[in-house]
Amino acid sequence: MSSFVDFQNEIYLSGLAGKVPSLPITAAGLQERAREVLEPAAFNYVAGSASAERTAHSNLVAFEKYRLLPRMLRGASAPGARDLSVDVLGTHLAAPILTAPIGVLGLLHERGETVVADVTRELGIGMVLSTAASSTIEEVGERAGDWWYQLYWPNDMELARSFVERAEKSGAKAIVVTVDTPALGWRPRDLELGHLPFLHGQGIANYLSDPVFRAKLAAPPEESEDAMRAAILTWVGTFGNHGLRPADIHRLRDWTELPIAVKGVLHPDDARQCVDAGADAVIVSNHGGRQVDGSVAALDALPTIVATVGDRADVLFDSGIRTGSDVMIALSLGAKAVLYGRPWAYGLGLAGADGVRHALRCILADFDAAMGLSGCTGVSDLSRTMLSSYR
Repeated sequence: MSSFVDFQNEIYLSGLAGKVPSLPITAAGLQERAREVLEPAAFNYVAGSASAERTAHSNLVAFEKYRLLPRMLRGASAPGARDLSVDVLGTHLAAPILTAPIGVLGLLHERGETVVADVTRELGIGMVLSTAASSTIEEVGERAGDWWYQLYWPNDMELARSFVERAEKSGAKAIVVTVDTPALGWRPRDLELGHLPFLHGQGIANYLSDPVFRAKLAAPPEESEDAMRAAILTWVGTFGNHGLRPADIHRLRDWTELPIAVKGVLHPDDARQCVDAGADAVIVSNHGGRQVDGSVAALDALPTIVATVGDRADVLFDSGIRTGSDVMIALSLGAKAVLYGRPWAYGLGLAGADGVRHALRCILADFDAAMGLSGCTGVSDLSRTMLSSYR
């Protein structure tokens, strides 16, 4: 049974002793503190989105179109009366929340991905590891609990297969193929600083440690600065794949027995093609607004995709989650679970493991409290009947 909301009582009891939280409680507060404290290159890499950042803003505003309809007199307010756990793609989670695959966490903390692995295991929620990580698949696999591997499919099929096989061997529970990033979007915050971390050798640990990738190199990257520079240029020529088609999902099925989710889907026809090709799930996402500015908000795309493939595959949601009520709205619209991104990354940069733990416990407690106060004893109580359109 849920105990996430106990975090609220911990804070109030600490307040009796004159101790208040050292980090902001809200997602917006964490972002503002991070803007004040972190190096501009690190903050802007996480916070930045495509072009005028309209889609990133729309992801947040989309939740304003719905209002929850709490139910009373159901005996669900007591924390012990609630079970927030879910089973998604064969993974049991204490709550329907996974950390989104954010790359280059080494910009925020020297052990970024392994810190997130430790905290998510402690809390019983899921972690999705980015291909563009500062820690290797194997390092994270040794520390994580229930984790999935997110594949940025390179233009080398053998390298893609090697990534997938390494993830399965290291204990990943699912493969998440991100299909909305065959190349990087136009991101002014990074461009104004002339900063792309990969060109500095950051966020490519999984490439540098891969036998298929290393076989392409004339010398080991750790041998010299020139060898590292050559490895980085090889990465430049390898990242991204504009040629992916639904048939490649079927190819992936030949490589692994793990469940497959496709992330970055906004159009119902694309969702249908992915499921027809063998995907077990689709993740409705616009990459947090980082790829195509002016595209539809992810939440606006969710109901149609649920209606199109929800009877044949799990549908998950990413892009714009900031509060516990946001989680409830996405689940009420048919998502099986949500991916939560930037706020915990700010926490990582601000206070390492304590910051990640704080950010995640905040949204988990908020979700737990909102569920109980809305008369819900579990996520199965969430449906469109819990929502009122607000337009």
